[in-house]
Amino acid sequence: MIEDPDKLFKQISHGIYVIGVSDGIHQNAFTAAWVMQVSFDPLLLALSINPQHYSYKLLQAGGICTVNVLGQDQQAIAEHFGRSGLKDKMAGYQWLTGKTGAPILSESLAYFDCEVSHYTEAGDHKIAVCRVVGGAALNQGQPLLYVQTGDMDGSSELYAESAE
Repeated sequence: MIEDPDKLFKQISHGIYVIGVSDGIHQNAFTAAWVMQVSFDPLLLALSINPQHYSYKLLQAGGICTVNVLGQDQQAIAEHFGRSGLKDKMAGYQWLTGKTGAPILSESLAYFDCEVSHYTEAGDHKIAVCRVVGGAALNQGQPLLYVQTGDMDGSSELYAESAE
């Protein structure tokens, strides 16, 4: 048994990102904390996504995404894109388009433009391994870290369920 898994897992240092997805017609974006670089050659990132979410269907259909790095002053953006069921989640934000056509959040610190290489199973999530085909730094600032978000994602409840 793990005592206080929410507090323990928040010790793993990682940032907060908005993942932009598109199937070529529809677009959406969601907040993710589970993103990491997995290779230098080729440049690969891996991200974790819940296969029950609408964004997963778009990611799978289009095979493209962006990883947009949020800054320390952008927790409200993280909260916004972390919500499900919003009618037009992307409205009110400025979006750019990169090489792949996936949406780039213009107010992010930086972005990575990606093509999905492959998926793998990971418990209640899927891991999408993505080849980075473009990217750039867009704005100044320090990245928002997962530990700085408190219980924004409701993970304390999810850890409680898995500890039972």
